[in-house]
Amino acid sequence: MASQTLGGEFGIHPMTGVRMKERPARGFHDIRAALGRPAWQARYQARLRFTDALVVVGAAVVAYVLDATPLFGAPSSPNALRSVIVPALVAAVWIGALAASNSYDLRVVGRDLTEYRRILSATWTSVSVLVLTAWLTSFAEARDVLPQTIAVPLGLAGLIASRYAWRQSVLRARREGSSCMTAVLVVGHREQAERVVRLINDAPERGLVAVGACIPSDGWADGMQAPDTSLPRDTLPGDEVAGVPILGDLSRVGEAAALVRASAVAVSASGRITTEVVRRLAWQLERAGVDLMLTAELSDLAVSRVTVSPASGISLLHVAAPRFEGHKFHVKQVMDWSLAALLTLLVSPVLVGVGLAVVLTSKGGLFYLSERVGRGGKIFRMVKFRTMHVGADREVLALATGNEAAGPLFKMRSDPRITRVGRVLRRYSLDELPQLFNVLSGQMSLVGPRPALPHEVAAYEERMQRRLLVKPGMTGMWQVSGRSDLPWDEAVRLDVYYAENWTPFMDLLILAQTARAVVTGRGAY
Repeated sequence: MASQTLGGEFGIHPMTGVRMKERPARGFHDIRAALGRPAWQARYQARLRFTDALVVVGAAVVAYVLDATPLFGAPSSPNALRSVIVPALVAAVWIGALAASNSYDLRVVGRDLTEYRRILSATWTSVSVLVLTAWLTSFAEARDVLPQTIAVPLGLAGLIASRYAWRQSVLRARREGSSCMTAVLVVGHREQAERVVRLINDAPERGLVAVGACIPSDGWADGMQAPDTSLPRDTLPGDEVAGVPILGDLSRVGEAAALVRASAVAVSASGRITTEVVRRLAWQLERAGVDLMLTAELSDLAVSRVTVSPASGISLLHVAAPRFEGHKFHVKQVMDWSLAALLTLLVSPVLVGVGLAVVLTSKGGLFYLSERVGRGGKIFRMVKFRTMHVGADREVLALATGNEAAGPLFKMRSDPRITRVGRVLRRYSLDELPQLFNVLSGQMSLVGPRPALPHEVAAYEERMQRRLLVKPGMTGMWQVSGRSDLPWDEAVRLDVYYAENWTPFMDLLILAQTARAVVTGRGAY
């Protein structure tokens, strides 16, 4: 892609489809008009609003139907009007609460758990308002509210499911590089800008794509004269950073954003880019209708652990330390035991069927017991259905040259030790179902880091030791992100991130994603 300064000719950017032409003379109001909001964002928000309204109205209709059933007592004539008004009020207040809670803010939609938390908050708010109103006005009786005890959870499940479905469609589009991307202009010194551009463009699933950069125009060599005041001194026509064109210096940020149709500007602060420069840049972007983002060197940190505290004219980012005990862990223990007990009951026929298949098709015991390292380094025996022939552990050294896993792991896609039935069990993770008994005994969690072998833990560095601060899990971020296909470093990073940032809601989301990963069998061998 050809690239010059703002006064030259550019090609067409592959992600935005924008032809970067010679800079026309225009004011900031013209820049705002040229930018606008990307069309996909408006369409996506409209789809979310329509789907949310459909789900909420559907839940209200369910409440109305239930209200008319013998289960709640057929409505008498004086209550017929209330049986219609109460569900309608629930739907109206619920839809309004979703909008008021900024659940359609594209800065959180499709990026992390904040979107789901805002849906939960809006639901709780709407229910609280309706209950308080009914109590204060005595308009609705307990019998009118009773159907909502079914409709509200049903609607909440529908909202989360629909948002998840839309999120997956957007992620697919982003991975294919076709649409649903937000163009970003990067501002900073060359080394900083290059790093930010690479980090953004290496993670398209985040929905951001760096399309240009502005570099401070300092550092000209003695005796040299800049060919264009918008061009940094060490930049020549056609120069770029990390594959994106350099469009000018700090005085041209607003026009450069308009040129490449950027919706946001990411600034890396430095000695040259001072607080005053950022403040003036914010004024410029405000007039241009572009969002300002400041890069912070905080990696693998959940947003919920970061708060902004103003102090004496500066903004301090307060990072809460991860906690590995307290009420949150008590909630996790209750969730683990109750869900594991329910799952054990539901899959008991599968356990019996798989057990018979293992025993009848190969010689050896039904279960394979493996020593694993639990929370705090405690050793426990993890139970799985046997998927290999007897004595398979002794053959690891002979097969070492065929190892396809990184780090201390040993994995082979065509492992000759695996039985015919075992291959099917591994593909769909059926061999791991007996780990429910490890969860019920308190040795494991439903969700957590991958259970590690003692010799793996012996090779851990300090960062990897943090995986042992929580219980290992039957599933986790490693499983829903690719399982055995993941590079070792990425698997460790995900485990450490989970250990430091997990929430009960994150556990529920991972469990939902696990069902899909198990059905597809991706990364399992």
